Amino acid sequence: MSLLIVGSVALDTVKTPFGKHDYILGGSAVHASVAASFFSKVNLVGVVGEDFPVEHVDFLNQKGIDTAGLQIKKGKTFHWEGYYEYDMNQAHTVATDLNVFADFDPVIPKKYQDSEYVFLANIDPELQLKVLKQIKKPKLSVLDTMNFWIETKKEQLLEVIKQVDIVVLNEGETRQLLKTPNLISGAKELLKMGVKKVIIKKGEHGCLLFEDDHYFAAPSFPLDRLVDPTGAGDSFAGGFIGYLAESGDLSHENMRKAVIIGSTIASYNVEDFSLNRMRKLTKKDIQKRFSEFKQMTEFEGEI
Repeated sequence: MSLLIVGSVALDTVKTPFGKHDYILGGSAVHASVAASFFSKVNLVGVVGEDFPVEHVDFLNQKGIDTAGLQIKKGKTFHWEGYYEYDMNQAHTVATDLNVFADFDPVIPKKYQDSEYVFLANIDPELQLKVLKQIKKPKLSVLDTMNFWIETKKEQLLEVIKQVDIVVLNEGETRQLLKTPNLISGAKELLKMGVKKVIIKKGEHGCLLFEDDHYFAAPSFPLDRLVDPTGAGDSFAGGFIGYLAESGDLSHENMRKAVIIGSTIASYNVEDFSLNRMRKLTKKDIQKRFSEFKQMTEFEGEI
C-alpha cells in the first residue's frame, strides 16, 4: 500500500548525559519514514538546504524511501539544537534555526497523490491542511503536532484535526489543547470533533489508544539503555502507520497490534543517537522484541 509522510527533515545537534553529536540526521519525517520503511514503501515530502549531505539521501533511498518529493532549496537545512538531562522525557531547546524550512511549501508530486495512507508529521497545521487537499482519497490519515502550534495556531490545528482519522499527541499537548488535566476527557473531546481514534503518548510510561467505547493502554518496553529519545514519538507513529499500510487491516484488534509495533520500533530508536540504531535494525530484531512485548503484557486467570 502507498504511504505518504510529510514533515521536517533536519540536521540536529543533540546532547544527552551520554554524549553530544553535532548536525546529525533528524526531523519528524525522517524518523517516521525510517520506522515505516520496515513494513511499507514510503514516499517522503520535505525540504532541505544545499548543505544536506548526499549520504543521508542515499541512506533513505537504501531503506526503500522514495525521495522524489524531497525539495532542495538554496540555503541551509532546518537545524534544531537541544539537550536532555537525566529526565529523558523532557527536551530542552537551545536553538531552532528554521532556515529553508521557514518557506516550506509542500507540493505533493502527482505520483504521490493517490496515497492510501498519509502521515502528517509535525509541521504548521496550515501546511498539513494543504497536504490533505492534494491527496485524493486516503484510506487512513494520521496527524501529529506539538505545543508550539497549539500556542500559535490553535484554530488552524483544530480545523485540520477535524479532517483526519487519527490524532497523535503527547500527554502535555493533550492537556494544553483541550484545557483539561484529564487525558480520558481530553480524548473524548477529540473524538466528538469527528476524529476516529486518538493516541496519547506518555513517553517511558507507554501510550493510550481511544476509539468510540474502546480503550487500550500499552506500556513502554523496559530498557536498560536509553541514549537519545529524539524522534521516538515520530518513530512510534511511523511504525504504527507503516504496519497498518502493509496489513491493510484497520480493525480495532489490528490497531492494538499496530500500537505495540510502533512502541517496539520507538524502543530501538532511543538506544543510540540519531538513526544510528535504526541503521542496524532488522525485521528479525523487531519480531523478537515484539514477542517479548507480548509475553510481558499477557496474563491469565480470574480473581
